Amino acid sequence: MICWLVDGSNVVGARPDGWWRDRPRAFARLTEELAGFARITGDEITVVYDGTEPEAAAQWPGVEVVAAPSADDRLVELASADAEPASLTAVTSDRELADRLRRTGAVVVGAGSFRRLLDESGR
Repeated sequence: MICWLVDGSNVVGARPDGWWRDRPRAFARLTEELAGFARITGDEITVVYDGTEPEAAAQWPGVEVVAAPSADDRLVELASADAEPASLTAVTSDRELADRLRRTGAVVVGAGSFRRLLDESGR
């Protein structure tokens, strides 16, 4: 089992599919995909979106949805607070955030790679 910390806005932005026209729907769609991934893999997923209200707040088994004024800072806080940060796999393509997360001990994978993993798991 993998514990994922997902930079939701970054993963949504990894696919130029017009997501910017309806951010709440894009966030909800990603959260639904993450729930399917969690169901298939048994992994635990925390997805953090930029904002003050979780726009994808529906209850999804296996997925914790967090909204924060700064998703980057919240992801680093979550990784830093974990008793075993080396057990976490963080998802972002933001270089500065990736460096910050690595300094906590978390493993980091790019948003595009994770996006492909999600797509493959849904087939």
